[in-house]
Amino acid sequence: MSDTFQLDGKEVAFESGQTVMQAALTAGHYIPHLCYHPEFKPHGSCKLCTVEVGGRTVASCTLPAEANLNVESNTGELNALRRTLIQMLFAEGNHFCPSCEKSGNCMLQALGYDLEVHTAGFRHMYPDRPLDASHPDILLDFNRCILCELCVRASAEVDGKNVFALAGRGSGKHLIVNAESGLLKDTNIALTDKAMQVCPVGVILPKRVGFTVPIGERRYDQRPISAQALDDAPRPPSGARHE
Repeated sequence: MSDTFQLDGKEVAFESGQTVMQAALTAGHYIPHLCYHPEFKPHGSCKLCTVEVGGRTVASCTLPAEANLNVESNTGELNALRRTLIQMLFAEGNHFCPSCEKSGNCMLQALGYDLEVHTAGFRHMYPDRPLDASHPDILLDFNRCILCELCVRASAEVDGKNVFALAGRGSGKHLIVNAESGLLKDTNIALTDKAMQVCPVGVILPKRVGFTVPIGERRYDQRPISAQALDDAPRPPSGARHE
């Protein structure tokens, strides 16, 4: 028998060990998120998935599901906070969507559309972080990094290479590569690495394949991110049901 909790007034079943985020997505309920990835241990760094439980706010990707929890996610206040976070991320990096290879496949852009973010809302910082084009097959544009650490975790937990890390603090925090030279060409990254697949924005890009899929025909051009996330969520085996 599965226990349940309430999410925006709807009953959500969960299995022991699941978080609120995992249970919600499995049950077909979308909670906005950027740094959550179903293959990695929940991290809670982006705060887009913040929900309210008992008058306190908490990241749903790290909150263990418990019976009879009353969770609020889709509220005006929480969505306003999410819009502010998205605006801050756009202002802190160089995100020129029309010219970006990731446009249409970018989670940050897609969340902006989904949450109806129309302006950055803050003065742009325009960071000046040199691109790394040293690798023969891979380009790094550090100016777009949103510090989600997905590439860090993928390289460490899946690839076993520890190619990426974050350095610095505060506004000076930034992505680095694990090489004495600081250049990607001096690491053992490969195009087949999981770290190549998980960047939600346009930081890690394979060379010589830009715009092979035209803008307008890409993942989030077709359907909003809220629908795509539910498509990707794990589901019980066909015919199985919670009792």
